[in-house]
Amino acid sequence: MGGSVTAVSSNGEYSFTKPNRESITLLAGLGVEGDVHAGVTVKHRSRVAQDPTQPNLRQVHLIHEELFAEVGDAGFEVGPGRLGENITTRDIDLLGLPVGALLRIGDDAVVEVTGLRNPCVQIDAFQHGLLKEVVGRDEAGGLVRRAGIMSVVRTGGVVRPGDTIEVELPAGPHRPLDRV
Repeated sequence: MGGSVTAVSSNGEYSFTKPNRESITLLAGLGVEGDVHAGVTVKHRSRVAQDPTQPNLRQVHLIHEELFAEVGDAGFEVGPGRLGENITTRDIDLLGLPVGALLRIGDDAVVEVTGLRNPCVQIDAFQHGLLKEVVGRDEAGGLVRRAGIMSVVRTGGVVRPGDTIEVELPAGPHRPLDRV
């Protein structure tokens, strides 16, 4: 089971979108070098306000490129880095991965999946109505988040567009992803 990296993005300042880069460097236990969300403790503003000492389970944000076509069918124009992700992927069911799955990216980097991104109203400020496209309900009425997954860096390394991604599932039973 695997796929590839289609884009990498980072930003040293708080903003909704992140510019695409030729490469990003993942730092073990920290996140993306130079990115505003890198660190051992949480960096997301709302989470810092709640408890700045909580561990940063959101060091690297990954999103599946296939989502862009899905929201495009609803009239939204979204591309790599525009939803604030660090790594845009292709051919991996990111949302179907369990907690603890390892993603081996390129030659050296390894990230561990921690949970789902919890999309907020900033998505509607980016493009009005987009939040309803990335958050919905399943047939049983349960909340479905589709704006990517979060991870922590286990092994650092340089990540570039075109790099392969190999998925290593944890020993079962698998725990489904929830928001982090």
